[in-house]
Amino acid sequence: MDLCPPRPTLLVVAHGSRDPRHAAAVSALCARVRALRPGLRVEVGYLDFNAPRVPRVLERLSAEAEAEGRRAAASGHRGGPGGGVREVVALPLLLTRAFHAKSDIPAVLRAATARLPLLTVRQAEVLGPSPLLTAALERRLAQAGVRPGDRGSTGVVLASAGSSDPEASAVIAEIAREWRHTAGWCAVRPAFASASLPRTADAVRELRAEGVGRVAVAPYVIAPGFLPDRIAAGAREAGADVLAPVLGPAPELAHLLLRRYDGAVLDGARGDLTALTA
Repeated sequence: MDLCPPRPTLLVVAHGSRDPRHAAAVSALCARVRALRPGLRVEVGYLDFNAPRVPRVLERLSAEAEAEGRRAAASGHRGGPGGGVREVVALPLLLTRAFHAKSDIPAVLRAATARLPLLTVRQAEVLGPSPLLTAALERRLAQAGVRPGDRGSTGVVLASAGSSDPEASAVIAEIAREWRHTAGWCAVRPAFASASLPRTADAVRELRAEGVGRVAVAPYVIAPGFLPDRIAAGAREAGADVLAPVLGPAPELAHLLLRRYDGAVLDGARGDLTALTA
């Protein structure tokens, strides 16, 4: 009797950071994903600073597939190449589609898979934009003390890490506009910790100058690190009334990872998402 092939492994591709809080937040988020989907194998690979790096994870998965194939051949199995991990969905742990999603991650995946013919690797879409992310932002603002009745008198600074890619900056600005209209905030202004302007402190001051009485800063970042710390410093420097935590392992974020994974699996089955090759 033929057995159903295993579901593709989910490889969460994180940037990495020298700050140990970054890897801890990524691990906590992946643990929540595993709890939501117990039968799904979830691995984590980093582009820089942390271990394991993405190529090492793929090499380990390929070695497992090769070993499983040898065991199947030794047992006389003739129905196929054997079990083990054969398909991988690489999901960038990114909120916008900028350099890492467009160039860096595909190059790393192509270089690795060129040496690992047993693996089929497909890259999923980045996480943002999504209503689940704005829901996660609202969860963090509520945890910081913003009540539903405060929205009409509260201006929000949507503070992202920043990117030199104009597409990514435009997406953040559009999220800010849409969030204001759908959630009823007094105002929502984008800000950036690097590459683009305005900075967090400047956006807080602009809202004050416009007469907004209460200003909250919502970091649009997943894990702690250098740029999130810069966002927090800007919020304190300009006297923001509320500083929300980073998104971290928010339930909405875990559900979004699974949504992107399922979308990549479905697209791969339909032939809409081609495997990465050298």
